[in-house]
Amino acid sequence: MNDSSTGGYLAPAVDAPPDEDDALDDLVHDLIVGVTALPSDLVRPRWQPVVAKQPEPSANWCAFGIAEQRPDASPAIQHDGADEGGDTYIRHEEFSVACTFYGPAAKGYAQRLADGLAIPQNREALGANDMAFISVSEIRAAPDLVNQQWIRRYDMTVTLRRKIVRAYAVLNIMSAELSTTTDAAQPVSQTSTVTQ
Repeated sequence: MNDSSTGGYLAPAVDAPPDEDDALDDLVHDLIVGVTALPSDLVRPRWQPVVAKQPEPSANWCAFGIAEQRPDASPAIQHDGADEGGDTYIRHEEFSVACTFYGPAAKGYAQRLADGLAIPQNREALGANDMAFISVSEIRAAPDLVNQQWIRRYDMTVTLRRKIVRAYAVLNIMSAELSTTTDAAQPVSQTSTVTQ
């Protein structure tokens, strides 16, 4: 691990949250399962290395994927002077979850997700992960024609917001040497040493 005394680039001091990739998919999966009451194996990440067999047309199921992540304008960086010191980086970001519901009751499950996200108890689990529900889009019919048979399909987007916190080893300044030069007709230079 590097710190600010080494110069150059700084990686986070602790490889910890935020959850990304599979871990973030797991959080979103659990949210959709919990709010819609669809069986866990019928709520699936949209993009998988090995594509699972699509359920039968008679099955109700959901495919989801995090389609976009948008950070806020700029992070807050707070220095903690305790011990050797360190910086805490805090940023918020919104991300869009594209949800596609299939099956004979697809629209009902899409509506259940949209309505259920307004319930405070359903949002508490998000809060435990420094996340919040922002909005839900319109529910759009987008039926698929498969083997001469129409499959009911409804698309919607859920927008969530989360807090990202990272720690960086930016150490306290223990001493510094600095030089100043006045901007006068006869410039005067001075060197000072500051120690803590």
